[in-house]
Amino acid sequence: MTAAVASVTALALFAGACGTGGLGARDEGPAHASAVAGAGAVASPSPSPSPSDPDKYRKVDAVQLLKHDPAVSATVKRELKPCSGNEYPVDVSYGDLTGSPVDDVVINVLTCADAVGVGSYVYRDDSGTFKNVFRTEESPVYAEIDQGRLSVTRQYYEKGDPISSPSGEIVTPYSWRTGRFTPGKSVRNEYSKSAGQVPTPVPDS
Repeated sequence: MTAAVASVTALALFAGACGTGGLGARDEGPAHASAVAGAGAVASPSPSPSPSDPDKYRKVDAVQLLKHDPAVSATVKRELKPCSGNEYPVDVSYGDLTGSPVDDVVINVLTCADAVGVGSYVYRDDSGTFKNVFRTEESPVYAEIDQGRLSVTRQYYEKGDPISSPSGEIVTPYSWRTGRFTPGKSVRNEYSKSAGQVPTPVPDS
């Protein structure tokens, strides 16, 4: 999957209905700004092994993991409430990003009203405890696993853009090196103002 395709996928998720944790492993307005790689350890809820891969996959309670993580801002925690019934605006992906014996966990927190990403996090298992090794709260944002690398998409606005129509997005790949995520070269996708047009990739200088 290319960065451009991944970014289109992320954009579709921004505009879709709010998700409930459990997308599973996949390859693949104004807000506060903060991006931090590495944020401390958080005890995870009791994980349950997957029948298909009991040694690799451990399901987490994403909402409780975020609520008990001091690295998650109060602004994002305020979004951790059900949109309807018991459905929380949280997307969860499992996959190998760091080479850990246990699948890493990518969590995205969205708004209930319009499914805009307000925070993205990666947790890595460390001897039974899931440790926060990446967070970004630069909204609108969405993180996903793309061919073994972390891909983070951030939409941006130019002067005069309505909140519903950003000018484009910046997609940044991250690789796990020496115990932390290191950003690679970003790609800037400028959205066409004509409906139905595919974003044009532009290297981000």
